[in-house]
Amino acid sequence: MVEMKYCQHCGAQIASEAEICPKCGVRVAAPPTSQVTAPAKNPGIAAVLSFLFVGLGQIYNGQIGKGVLFIILGVVCVALMFVLIGFIAYPILWIYGMYDAYKTADRINRGQVRT
Repeated sequence: MVEMKYCQHCGAQIASEAEICPKCGVRVAAPPTSQVTAPAKNPGIAAVLSFLFVGLGQIYNGQIGKGVLFIILGVVCVALMFVLIGFIAYPILWIYGMYDAYKTADRINRGQVRT
């Protein structure tokens, strides 16, 4: 049994999956839209870029603001090396940046993150 609905323009009874009313010719439903997907990201490349320079993996993944934030934090950590805390903070930021870039690229590929 075909489910029916009514045309909003002329009131004729039409099939529920109809996009155009056969009686009046008015579009009653938007055409199905294709889902836009982000291009696939290689998690290995994202991690290697963050290995080379903190924040580059995030920029590769399309997270420009996050990448710039990582770069700024990296500069602050390097400046803090004069008071020794930077020798602890920078490696933590560097390792977290590689991990975050890898996991974000993986989530982008699974469709869980939009860039």
